[in-house]
Amino acid sequence: MTSAAIALGSNLGDRQANLRAALARIAALPGTRLLRSSDFMENPAVDSPHGAGDFLNAAALIETDLPAKALMESLLAIERELGRRRDVPNAPRTIDLDLLLYGEQVIDEETLKVPHPRMHQRKFVLWPLLQIAPKAKDPRTGEYWAEAYHRLHKGS
Repeated sequence: MTSAAIALGSNLGDRQANLRAALARIAALPGTRLLRSSDFMENPAVDSPHGAGDFLNAAALIETDLPAKALMESLLAIERELGRRRDVPNAPRTIDLDLLLYGEQVIDEETLKVPHPRMHQRKFVLWPLLQIAPKAKDPRTGEYWAEAYHRLHKGS
């Protein structure tokens, strides 16, 4: 089994219910076990249209037999099941699921990039990740994600 970290976010509808529903569906994926999830964290919307509501963010740590691409396809299916629409970029959404880490792998394909390419710039991704995987490292550089978080925290 491979460990993987997933970021969750919602800024539309019942945000807590959306995150809980997504966690339940992730835990029910074939060959997958939810190890732990972070607290929910409220954050202002980033790169969203004016007036977009605040996000509720979290992270989940899983073990899975699914290959990375199949896991990402499953996450996109969960988004659709929970009402996610992708007709306007960065529009408010019921659920947003991003594959942050997949074991120690670096994946750079057109439809899948792991580690997530912007996670090192986002406190709302790193803070929940550090709750579930405090010793996680960037597989490209070997840097602890906690170091990236502290750099961001100093800058604010």
